[in-house]
Amino acid sequence: MAAKSNQVRIIGGEWRSRRITFPDHEGLRPSADRVRETLFNWLGQDLSGLRCLDLFAGSGALGFEALSRGADSVVMVEKSPRVCEALRRNAGLLAAKNLSVHCADALEFATASAASAADATARFDVVFLDPPFRSDLLLQALPKVGKLLRPGAQVYVESAAAFVSGNGWRIKRQGRAGQVYYSLVTYGD
Repeated sequence: MAAKSNQVRIIGGEWRSRRITFPDHEGLRPSADRVRETLFNWLGQDLSGLRCLDLFAGSGALGFEALSRGADSVVMVEKSPRVCEALRRNAGLLAAKNLSVHCADALEFATASAASAADATARFDVVFLDPPFRSDLLLQALPKVGKLLRPGAQVYVESAAAFVSGNGWRIKRQGRAGQVYYSLVTYGD
């Protein structure tokens, strides 16, 4: 029996209204349209000049949305080979440029990237952290992500519980949609 086909619509930018598909996979649930629209209102509609990391890429909705809105580059990290293949297929269908898809464990990727982040060109302006729902991966990822940020960087956090500032993290904006809490946060000064 074939796997159910799932789709999500890109809501703004060059690929507005285009749909991307993704396979069924445990813990994979794309950010809702309303939440993504709010996020990109917070970030700004034009992401030109920004380097983005989608650490738990899943459907790729956040990373593709960033590219659609002009991000200079997006790095997507996804552990599942099947989901990675879908991300690469969608990238091809959209003729996405400046996209790098890594089929790797997000925490291991962040740890390895932090080692090379002494070079400012290896750091990010925007990081999307939307790990599998109700997992403890967000708490594990935050300390690693702090080392990957350029000055003034913003981090989007989506989870089953409200984000609590502390340990150098400050909340800029936050909201809630049903059972999902989402926040835009910064790290450091």
